[in-house]
Amino acid sequence: MNQQKLNKHISGQFNAELEEVRNQVMVMGGLVEQQLTDAITAMHKQDLDLARSIVSKDSQVNALEVAIDEDCTRIIAKRQPAASDLRLVLVVLKTITDLERIGDAAKRISRMVLDNAEQTQPPLVSIENMGRRAVSMLHQGLDAFARMDLTAAIAVHKQDDQLNRDHESIVRELMTFMMEDPRSIPQVLKVLWCVRSLERVGDRVQHLCEYIIYYVKGKDVRHRSDEDIYNLLD
Repeated sequence: MNQQKLNKHISGQFNAELEEVRNQVMVMGGLVEQQLTDAITAMHKQDLDLARSIVSKDSQVNALEVAIDEDCTRIIAKRQPAASDLRLVLVVLKTITDLERIGDAAKRISRMVLDNAEQTQPPLVSIENMGRRAVSMLHQGLDAFARMDLTAAIAVHKQDDQLNRDHESIVRELMTFMMEDPRSIPQVLKVLWCVRSLERVGDRVQHLCEYIIYYVKGKDVRHRSDEDIYNLLD
């Protein structure tokens, strides 16, 4: 094999490795999205069997994170990627960390369902709506990641404002519930932690969008104002 063919062969292998890593991120993202969707359903329907299933499947999310991390480490050591290839590997490493933590949020909600079974329940309708919004935001964020779509990533990034408003409204609602029925305080505190977890899901999806921006534009926009981020489309 001459040098030109060898270089092309190596380049082809490298591209295949990068594509496989991206595919694995989408597999992990799909699993996490399903976990979060099921957790919201388990909370709404008080489905204890579904809640137990979500808790048991968390290990699959963790295993995917470890496997993808190892693949990225191997690519860096073996291929020594540069420029956009290196940015992609770094984006993958950051993304799987946030996905794993979203999986933790789904597990936390499921544990709350199990712990609060047959106890006095605070109103959960608003929390379900917030949860569905968080799932939609995650779904759109993963879709933007699959296409590395800058416009879509910025549009999803903006949606976190509404999730934050949902969070503030629900916290006030739950505080009122506790004051009216002090016996419910232990149960409501667990629900509050879950609402906080959903708010953090929005933050995690924002991170995912910022990683997409970093890959496409080569700019680190963490801790930048929303206006600075949105101006990238101009």
